[in-house]
Amino acid sequence: MATINPNNKPSTIISPVVLLFVFIVETQAGFLPRDEVEALREIGAQVGKKDWNFSVNPCSNHTSWSTTKSPDRPLYNNSLVCNCSYSSGDVCHVVKIFLKGQDLSGVLPPALAKLPYLEVADFTRNYLSGTIPSEWASLKSLENNMFSGPVPLQLGNLVNLENLILKANNLTGELPSALTKLTKLTELRISSNNFTGRIPNFVGSWKNLQMLEIQASGLQGPIPSTISMLNNLTELRISDLDVQGSTFPDLQNMKNMRSLMLRSCNLSGSIPAYLSNMEQLKILDLSFNRLEGNFPNFQGLLKLEEIYLTSNLLNGQIPKWILDRDTRYKVDLSYNNFSESSMPSTCNQETLNLFKSFTSHENHSLLAECMKDSRCEKEDHRLYINCGGRAATIGGISYEEDDEDKGGPAKFVVRSGDNNKKQGFSSTGNFWDVSNVTSKAYVANNVSVLTMEDPELYTNARLSPLSLTYYGRCLANGKYTVKLHFSEIIIRDNKSFHSLGRRKFDVYIQEKLELRDFDIRREANGADKAIVKKFKAIEVKNKVIEIRFHWSGKGTTAAPQKGTYGPLISAISVVSESHGDRMVISVTVGVTMSVLGLIIMILSIAWWQGCFNGSTSREKELRGLDLQTGGFTFRQIKAATNNFDPKNKIGEGGFGSVYKGILLDGTIIAVKQLSSKSKQGNREFVNEIGMVSGLQHPNLVRLYGCCIEGNQLLLVYEYMENNSLARALFSREDGCLNLDWPTRQKICIGIARGLAFLHEESTLRVVHRDIKTTNILLDGDLNPKISDFGLAKLDEEEKTNIISTRIAGTAGYMAPEYALWGQLTYKADVYSFGVVALEIVAGKNNYVKYQTDDENDGVCLVEWAFLLQQRGNIMELVDPKLGNDMKKEEVVRMIEIALLCLSPSPTLRPIMSTVVSMLEGRICISELKPSGDQPRLESPRRTQSSPNLGNISSTESKSLICSSAHSTWVSSSATSSQDLYSIHLN
Repeated sequence: MATINPNNKPSTIISPVVLLFVFIVETQAGFLPRDEVEALREIGAQVGKKDWNFSVNPCSNHTSWSTTKSPDRPLYNNSLVCNCSYSSGDVCHVVKIFLKGQDLSGVLPPALAKLPYLEVADFTRNYLSGTIPSEWASLKSLENNMFSGPVPLQLGNLVNLENLILKANNLTGELPSALTKLTKLTELRISSNNFTGRIPNFVGSWKNLQMLEIQASGLQGPIPSTISMLNNLTELRISDLDVQGSTFPDLQNMKNMRSLMLRSCNLSGSIPAYLSNMEQLKILDLSFNRLEGNFPNFQGLLKLEEIYLTSNLLNGQIPKWILDRDTRYKVDLSYNNFSESSMPSTCNQETLNLFKSFTSHENHSLLAECMKDSRCEKEDHRLYINCGGRAATIGGISYEEDDEDKGGPAKFVVRSGDNNKKQGFSSTGNFWDVSNVTSKAYVANNVSVLTMEDPELYTNARLSPLSLTYYGRCLANGKYTVKLHFSEIIIRDNKSFHSLGRRKFDVYIQEKLELRDFDIRREANGADKAIVKKFKAIEVKNKVIEIRFHWSGKGTTAAPQKGTYGPLISAISVVSESHGDRMVISVTVGVTMSVLGLIIMILSIAWWQGCFNGSTSREKELRGLDLQTGGFTFRQIKAATNNFDPKNKIGEGGFGSVYKGILLDGTIIAVKQLSSKSKQGNREFVNEIGMVSGLQHPNLVRLYGCCIEGNQLLLVYEYMENNSLARALFSREDGCLNLDWPTRQKICIGIARGLAFLHEESTLRVVHRDIKTTNILLDGDLNPKISDFGLAKLDEEEKTNIISTRIAGTAGYMAPEYALWGQLTYKADVYSFGVVALEIVAGKNNYVKYQTDDENDGVCLVEWAFLLQQRGNIMELVDPKLGNDMKKEEVVRMIEIALLCLSPSPTLRPIMSTVVSMLEGRICISELKPSGDQPRLESPRRTQSSPNLGNISSTESKSLICSSAHSTWVSSSATSSQDLYSIHLN
């Protein structure tokens, strides 16, 4: 994806990994014309690609490459595809360029126009900058990218364009009328930009549109009447229009509508009855308008699962069918004027938000009838909330816990009788474009160790995709000081695609806008840093305070992943300005800050004298790392492990011992003490720290910090309560875990997801090299996490097939091509995963010998599995401890996937994202099985091509997508390569 930074200047990215470029040809033989070779030289210079090798013919003697149909396709691709079938085969032409996930920091290359046969150019997940090159107007087959500046008139010449996606850029100016020529458009997304002018009337020219998205684009309303001509729409999203007033647009002919959003468009009048004829409607969002009248009769819309009518002027009765719907349906009616007579017996419902939904005649009740008990026996003068987190005491101040209810898309939490708690929240909105959203998505967890002051307040945070209101009641009337604590704990600062996100939202206190387009990371000067916004003289008149956080569609929505947007709040402090103990609090805070300052100074000295008191070479190497980890002193670690007491020893790794420790704050840690005899030197140690600190995933063991002192090399990891998978599967000790089938299946999928992240999704592409059951650890919920990156190998060689001089792995788990010839690719990890998957099914390790009819010495688990498969009796492999409490088809599927991963030839093994899809049943295994006998393992001399990242063919698509948050160039199949179908610039 080509990406644009906010200042429209290319960012400088220094990557520790040398990424390789693979030339690929669909039909072998033939040479690339000189003018196309020169065009590639220009493109390389323009995008900052410095490792293309032009000393060899890019269109000869190389294997073909194809992507998988799986939605978990790799996020990294570095290849060029030639087609030699245009003439006699003597001449080839470049038809596809993939520079995906390369951290390129150049500009959008005008020289693309010099490749006349180009069909696909994918610059996803890069740092390319600049405006759309005017030269691109001559292209007839490119699709999907992302840029800044005005939309050029020349785009109107791409008359065959089907997809135009310009989301999350810095595009400016008015939409040119030349776009009326794009009559074949089926998808148009222009959200989160800085356009000017009104939504043009020529939207009616795009009669083939199926998806139209105009959220916070900068365009003004009203919605033009010509939108009624778009009868093929299945998804319409328009939000946050700057308009004085507007009536509801005519959408009655859009019978196939599935998702309809007209949010914050200042619409007035009643909700039209014809919406009840949209039988395919699943999501309806008309929130934050001025719609009035009765609730429409949507009872017949059986597919309508989500209804958001927040902040309107609706009145009358809430229909009984709404109150009786089960929790599959999410309905948010907060901030309306419905009749009190239709109020249910309880407002604290799971998926029905009725916060401030009813007309109230009680002047003192801002929360209306749902808060009748707001008549308080005792008044308070302060309120402290640790949003989304546990109770915490900071400087003598007790912050209330807020983690017992995770929230949801239509959630009103009433805590009036809950241990005298006098606060709660209202949460509105679902994360669009994200499937299988759970309540956990509404509470953020930090992804690295926090080093700011009072980290307990920032470890968790509550968030919302649209609107989040905290209320506090029973406060004495008067003026208060409100402090809002923020820290960006999701979007990163690690100079990768994960840092491209922009979170912007508004903050209201007592219904007054206090912060507009607030950006936590910008205000705090980075991620994982605290910023406290202070507001004085906030008046409480009715014993209730309301603080609302609202997303108005700005910023990005898909970086580092889809659904990353919306307001985020870490903690709230509300203190009376007239209460008598204010001075005491001020003095206490002052003294506390002084003491903390002294402690921080002492710890800083200890850090430099402790962790960096090693050799000069280590210090120099560490200085260049962009670590996301905290620092530990050797004294801290000795105290935590009781001076490395043998009783605290929990494991022995290839590089040293592992100890359990407890820090002063109660955090349990695992300390990896690299022995002085270890062959792991400074460089490998530094590589491990830098790599692990930048790799955060639910299925990877998390690194807390490090310490280097003299010959002591120490890593501090999160502690895994249930030890290793090997112990759970193979140990016969009393009290060991007894893993049932669903747990084993969850563990297997988790391991696959972790490896898929390492191979295909992480900023650094990593081959682990030593996947085995002892390197899979289990947390308290039996979630698997891959550990021990001391043997991991960055993909940094100058050749794709890595011939390693030192084999690092474990017998029984190593792929044959790696064990025999040192040929290391991602497929080596896939093989090791296959062994682990068999061990999970069998409950036995690969060293167990099985007697056969014709083998005196027996065979190992892998060989035994292949024999049972040939005999058609594969279920004999299953661990007897599982009994009959399992689904046979799931067991057989896992075994077959394991055997597929154990293919002797690495080219026949699937990539890990495909393994995940197969384990989850989204890809049929029969589609991937090789036909006939499996080929024998080839030596490196016969296999000189790049590592095959998967051999699952997909329908050839012609497309191009690029985005600051997410982008891919994608075009649909075409009979002619000269037709341009889509441009994605999101």
